[in-house]
Amino acid sequence: MTDVQIKALPHAAGLPHYATAGAAGADLTAAIDADVILAPGARALIPCGFQMALPAGYEAQIRPRSGLALKNGVTLLNAPGTIDADYRGEVGAILINCGAEDFCISRGMRIAQMVIAPAPQARFETVETLDATDRGAGGFGSTGVGA
Repeated sequence: MTDVQIKALPHAAGLPHYATAGAAGADLTAAIDADVILAPGARALIPCGFQMALPAGYEAQIRPRSGLALKNGVTLLNAPGTIDADYRGEVGAILINCGAEDFCISRGMRIAQMVIAPAPQARFETVETLDATDRGAGGFGSTGVGA
């Protein structure tokens, strides 16, 4: 288990919490004073009412909630969003309405989930050639769609 320091902001409507004992993602809630109506195709940055200090070598991934996506077509625009260990601002979620109807976001609504994950930095080495693989430069569907 990894310790993450959380600072509640005055407008918080709840802090990250795991809904079940086996949950990988902690639910994040909307820390807004008034409802936000998200029209089809519209996007908005929804504050979550807290700041945090992640340990070095970790990131927080902000991910969509599957129920909002399935039932309403609401998801995260930059899924997953990455919060770096050195960021100390308020956590927020960029929601987008891909559905056909307006979607109302209200105070305290569970809008996203946060997964804390290791994020080691790489050392990049410039080389003249790379080793060959069976796949080579094939990408974007080059392996097909069948079994």
